[in-house]
Amino acid sequence: MTLANAVPAAGISDDDMLAFLVQIGILLAVAVLLGRLAARIGLPAVVGELSAGVLLGPTLFGEPLVTLASPSGSPNGPMNLILAVAQLGVLMLIALTGGHIDLPGMRRSRRALAFVSTGSVVLPLAAGVGLGLLLPAWLRGPTADPMTFALFTGVAIAVSALPVIAKTLIDLQLLHREVGQLIVGAAAISDIIGWLLLSAVSTMVVAGGGLGSVGLSVVYLLGTLVVTVVVVRPLGRVLLDRSSRSPHPEVGTAVVVVLVVACAAGTLVLGLEPILGAFLCGLAIGSLGRHARGYLESLRPVVMSFLAPLFFATAGLKLDLGVLAHGPTLLVAVVAVLIASVAKLCGGYAGARVGGLSHRTGLAIGAGLNARGVVEIVIATVGLQLGILSPAMYAIVIVVAVATSVMTPPLLRLATRGIPTTDAERAREQRFSPSPS
Repeated sequence: MTLANAVPAAGISDDDMLAFLVQIGILLAVAVLLGRLAARIGLPAVVGELSAGVLLGPTLFGEPLVTLASPSGSPNGPMNLILAVAQLGVLMLIALTGGHIDLPGMRRSRRALAFVSTGSVVLPLAAGVGLGLLLPAWLRGPTADPMTFALFTGVAIAVSALPVIAKTLIDLQLLHREVGQLIVGAAAISDIIGWLLLSAVSTMVVAGGGLGSVGLSVVYLLGTLVVTVVVVRPLGRVLLDRSSRSPHPEVGTAVVVVLVVACAAGTLVLGLEPILGAFLCGLAIGSLGRHARGYLESLRPVVMSFLAPLFFATAGLKLDLGVLAHGPTLLVAVVAVLIASVAKLCGGYAGARVGGLSHRTGLAIGAGLNARGVVEIVIATVGLQLGILSPAMYAIVIVVAVATSVMTPPLLRLATRGIPTTDAERAREQRFSPSPS
């Protein structure tokens, strides 16, 4: 084929690019503005960033603002670009979170962490299954029998959202605290269990089974942990050590981004969540010492000022408050939010107390794990696509996701107010701060 006969590669049109730039600018501007407003009245910025998506979503505009058709007639072009940028943002945010995990401290708290993780998943899962069995048939999708619908509801109630929890802990300056470390560790475990359960329920609908799929996912998970220890961590040490000898500090930052993206892609290929790969990569980089964490921390300004606000705003775009105008739907949504919040609070609190933690710490852990955010939004989308959820039940699950994410920061701030900062926590904050340039 000659150059003259070559078919030009398809690309984004000028109209779609213009729509993308305008829409992402509007979305980011409103997210940052409301995030700063939330911070000014004493709430974490993530509350305002989620609210930005709700305000710009279908509640006021009939459809999300960023899906308005471009002049070229391809309404999903700009939306796909925005979602891609937002997904990159959540990967970098989770990697930053993983880099702040104090592994020796987590090992010392492994007993408490095991009980907290178990309680914060088992009790909400049981409560969600019970709720699903009691809900009327009109909330079930066309492919769901009562038990499948109940199991799916249980999974939606049981999960926590590591991205929202991480951003909240960072906003409240609690990530270096002992309670913050326990919340992040338990949230990571909860996410893993949630994705495994989702895999099982989805397979029950698609293929009529689930144990084989779950077993394979567990094998992949164990293999991922092994690869993180024996491959990713040594490779990261070698590459970042070489980067430190370069006169260009941006080389080390680029190495970190490539490692995070590669790990996220690896877990995605295995059928696991990409945020799991990003989290484990950040964990491995953080364990290499302060200098390696410095390269990871160099991403913080861009992530916290641009990528993370954009991600949370896009999560809020999926909520249409108009469906709550139907009385029975509104009633079920209120009941679902109450059951989800009480079950997660009680489960986390009970696990913390059995694990030997104080009353105030138990309350803080229960409150911190209540956020469900984008994880539940993803689960709701899967349920709608598989025909497990009706459109009304989909909206109810989205309401639970956004409501629990918005209520978590003020509850967590209130619960941690009486917990004194220890010398060990101050030392951890210094140890995990970026290295001096």
